[in-house]
Amino acid sequence: MSARLLKKVLKEQEELLQHYSQSSTTEDEQDPGPSSPAASSINPFDLLIDDEDDSQISPQQDNDQEAVDEISVDMHKQFVRNGTKSAISTSNKKLKKKKKKKERENSSSTTDKILDKPLDVLLESLSLDTIPSALSSLQGPEKAKNGAEERNCGKQRMPSLLEVDPKYLNAGNELRRIFGSKVVKSFEKNNQASSSRQVRGGRRVNHLSRKTYLVSPSDHWPRWDGSLSMEFLETRNGYHYFRYVHPPSYVEAQKAYEAARSIHDLNGIASILLHHPYHLDSLITMAEYFKFAGDHEMSSDAVAKSLYALECAWHPMFTVFQGNCQLKIRHETNKPMFTLLFTHVKNLDRRGCHRSALEVCKLLLSLDSDDPMGALFFIDYLSLRAQEYTWLERFGESYKNDTSLWLFPNFSFSLSICRFYLEREEPSKVDNLDATRANSSDLLKQALMLHPLVLKRIVEKVPLKEQFWVHILKHSFFLPDQTGIPSLDHLINLYVERNYIIWRIPDLQKFLRETAQLVIEALETDQNDAKDWACVRKEAFSSEKNEYAHLLVSDFSDSLSTAPPEALQDFVVDPRMRNVQNIIQHANPPDRQQPTQEIANRSALAVLFESMLPWVNYGDERDVGVDEGNQFDEHDDH
Repeated sequence: MSARLLKKVLKEQEELLQHYSQSSTTEDEQDPGPSSPAASSINPFDLLIDDEDDSQISPQQDNDQEAVDEISVDMHKQFVRNGTKSAISTSNKKLKKKKKKKERENSSSTTDKILDKPLDVLLESLSLDTIPSALSSLQGPEKAKNGAEERNCGKQRMPSLLEVDPKYLNAGNELRRIFGSKVVKSFEKNNQASSSRQVRGGRRVNHLSRKTYLVSPSDHWPRWDGSLSMEFLETRNGYHYFRYVHPPSYVEAQKAYEAARSIHDLNGIASILLHHPYHLDSLITMAEYFKFAGDHEMSSDAVAKSLYALECAWHPMFTVFQGNCQLKIRHETNKPMFTLLFTHVKNLDRRGCHRSALEVCKLLLSLDSDDPMGALFFIDYLSLRAQEYTWLERFGESYKNDTSLWLFPNFSFSLSICRFYLEREEPSKVDNLDATRANSSDLLKQALMLHPLVLKRIVEKVPLKEQFWVHILKHSFFLPDQTGIPSLDHLINLYVERNYIIWRIPDLQKFLRETAQLVIEALETDQNDAKDWACVRKEAFSSEKNEYAHLLVSDFSDSLSTAPPEALQDFVVDPRMRNVQNIIQHANPPDRQQPTQEIANRSALAVLFESMLPWVNYGDERDVGVDEGNQFDEHDDH
C-alpha cells in the first residue's frame, strides 16, 4: 500500500471521527452522500458475511486488494479502541474483498462447518476456558447470567491472597531501590564481564532471550532448547491442574545423568550440560556442588537457569500468578519446580531482596495446597522483613477461611510483631479499628501462654544475656526444655532457627520482656491458666506422629554449609539429599583413591581448559597403573 493512500485513509478516519462527534443522533440515521467521508468507511465485520451482493464492490477496490487488507486492520484497531458503537456508526457503506468464485465456495463451506458448532464447544476442544464476559453478548442474557454466576463463584474459590505481583519478582528492581541504580548497574556490568570470560573462551553469546518473570536471563546462557513442556490435566473446584512432560531427548539425558550419578562422576554430569544445557537434575547437582564449594554466585546462577527453563515450558493456560493453578508434587516431573523455588527464596533472602522472596514464596505456596516445602513456615518471616504487615494480618485471618494458623508458633508470634509495628506506624488507624481486636501485647501474651518453650529457645539463640532473662526463665512455666509433642517441638525449632534474627531488635526485646513479666504475674494470680493453655496445645497438636518431619531445620537456617575440597573432588549428590554429612560420606568414603584423568595422546589446549575445572584431578606418578574399573568396587557394595 502506498504512503499516499495510507495518509488519505488516515485523514478520512480523523475527519469521520470529528464529524460524528459533532453531529446529533438524527444525523447518524441519514445515509451519507457519495462525497461524504463515510463513503470510504469500512465495517470490518462485513468480511465475515458471505451472502452479500458483489455489485457493491467497485472495480478500484477489487484491484487494490493489499490496500483493503491494511485498511481492515486499521479499522479493527479503531473498533477495539473506540468500542462497538463508534465502530458500527462509522461504517454505513459495506466493503469486502472480492475473491475468486472457487475460493469463495471453499472458504464458505469451511466456515459454515466451523460455525455450526457452538463457541464453547470449540473452546473446550482446544482445552481453553470460555470467557463469560465475551460470550454474554453472543449467547443471550440467560447464558450471560449463568456465566456471571460461574465467574463470581470462581472468584470466591480463588485464593486472592496468594496472587503474585510480577513486578516484585525481579530482584534487580528491589536492589535498585535499596542501593541505587548506579551501584547495581556497575555490579551487573562486572558480573556479565566475568561470566562472558568463563563461557566459550571469552566470547559473549549474542541472542535474544525469552522474557521471563521469575529470573532475568543472562546473556551468556544458551538459547532455550525446548527440552521441557507442560500438559494440562483437568479443571476441578476452580483450579487448573498441570504436569511437566519430558520429551524423548530429555529422557535420554536423564538416563545419562543417572548413570553418572551412580558412579559419582561429576565430569559426566558436566558433559551432559554441554549437550543438554537445561537438564534440571544436572543443574541442581551443579548448584549443590558450587554451594558446598563456597561459590554462591555460580550456585545461584545454576538455580536461576533451571527456573528459566521451567518457566519457558509453561502451558498457555498456566496462569500461575493468579493463584488458581496446581502443580502437584506427587508427579515426579513436578518435583524440581518446588525444590528450585524454595532454593530461590533462600537465595533472594540472603541477598536482602525480601519483597521478591515473599512473592516467590506466595507462588510456591499456591502451587500445591498441601505445602510440601513448608512455605507456611517461611512466609511470615519474609512478610515481616518486607514490612508487609497489613498483608500478613489479612493472610493469617483469611487463609483457608479459618484462623487455625494462629496456633502455629511462627504465626502466633509473628502476628503479634505485626500488630506491634502497625500500632507504632499508624496509631490513628489502629484506634479506629474494631474494639474486639486484640492489641499487640495481648497477642504476644497469648503466644507465650500457648508456646512458652519459644521464649527459652529465643533467649539461647539470639542470645539475650541480660540478668533479668535468667530470672524470667527460672519460672516454672518457662523452665521445661520440651513440650512432649514431637510435631510441636519440631515447629518451634523451625521458627526459632528462621526468625531469631528478628528478635535482635532492641524494641522487640523490650516488648518481649515486658510481656513475659505480664504472663508471670497472670500465672501467679490464676494457676489454672497454665493448665488451660496446655489443653489447647494438646488438642491442636494431638497427633503423636511428626507430620512435619520432612522439613529439615537446616533448610530454614541462615548458616551456609561448606565441605572441604578433598570431599568435593568427585562430588555427585542426589538432588533430594540435603544433609551435608551424608554428602561428605558418600563423596569421600574411607580408603578410596581419587579418580584421575589421562592426559596421554590428548590435545594440549583441551587439557589446559579442563585443568581449570576444580573437580578434575590428573594425579601424580603414584597413580600410574591404577585400574580404573576397580576404583568404585567398594562404593558399588553400598
